[in-house]
Amino acid sequence: MINQTESRQVQRDRLSCEISYKFVDSEKSYIGECVNISGAGISFMGGHRFESGIALELSISTRLPLLTPLKAYVEVIRSKKIAAESYEIATEIKGIREY
Repeated sequence: MINQTESRQVQRDRLSCEISYKFVDSEKSYIGECVNISGAGISFMGGHRFESGIALELSISTRLPLLTPLKAYVEVIRSKKIAAESYEIATEIKGIREY
């Protein structure tokens, strides 16, 4: 049954795994924690606040047999401060490729 109160067009799935993120034009990467993933976006926890519109490259690798490691090119939608030096970053997927 479709949840009529859900405003999202794509279902999100919780995915708790390590994620690395970096600016597209940079070699330096940072480690975060994936919160959830959908066909439209990825949400993760990290130690940086990003302005909306920033392009990032995310690398996700899990131990789940049905999820192959991937790189996602995303645009930051928003950053929300959760705690000191901890932010939840919501992104929109612009492109995906497998390793």
